[in-house]
Amino acid sequence: MISPVQSETGLRDVPDTPATKQIRIMIADDHAVVLEGLAALIDRQADMTVVAQANNGQEAVEQWRKHRPDVALLDLRMPMLDGMGVISTIRREDSSARIIVLTTYDTDEDIYRAIKAGAKAYLLKDAGREVLLDCIRKVHAGETCLSSAVAAKLAGRVSGDSPTAREMDVLWLLAQGKSNKEIGESLFISEMTVKSHLKSIFAKLNVVGRTEVITEALRRGLIHL
Repeated sequence: MISPVQSETGLRDVPDTPATKQIRIMIADDHAVVLEGLAALIDRQADMTVVAQANNGQEAVEQWRKHRPDVALLDLRMPMLDGMGVISTIRREDSSARIIVLTTYDTDEDIYRAIKAGAKAYLLKDAGREVLLDCIRKVHAGETCLSSAVAAKLAGRVSGDSPTAREMDVLWLLAQGKSNKEIGESLFISEMTVKSHLKSIFAKLNVVGRTEVITEALRRGLIHL
């Protein structure tokens, strides 16, 4: 059964339950318009309420500690502490924390890192209103929420052969325009070792040259320039 609930903006439909309990939500985004829009949308729902807002990662952690929301909506790119750092910090303090990433970035690496860090859902900001609200309810109920496209990218990233930490160091320096000799000097390794790492990186990313490997690494979210 669906019952109408009266609010200042009119009637809202909400599922009949013995006692509807509002989902307490925190929103963190460094864009004021996005933050205000999400808060307005969520507060119009009879079964949801925004208990905290933050416009940077450090404030998100502080607000989460203060309010302990049922669900947190986080952007990935925020000043002071990025979304990955926020997720990791919160999950270290409470492994049951329910976090939804809401972002404009959908690279394989971003999705993989967010889910690995403990996010229960990964949504893009162009998702429909009902998709977002449904996702909040699912995550609050203990479910995960991934679109088919996001799930496919995650599966591809998990099954793929990823660059090692040292290879990532080489890749980053390569993206800075460093020569093999300069990369070797920076990492205290020989040029031959640099070439070996590059050969491995090219194979893992299925590319054949320096320009292409940087383009592919950016597309996957392995590096950010």
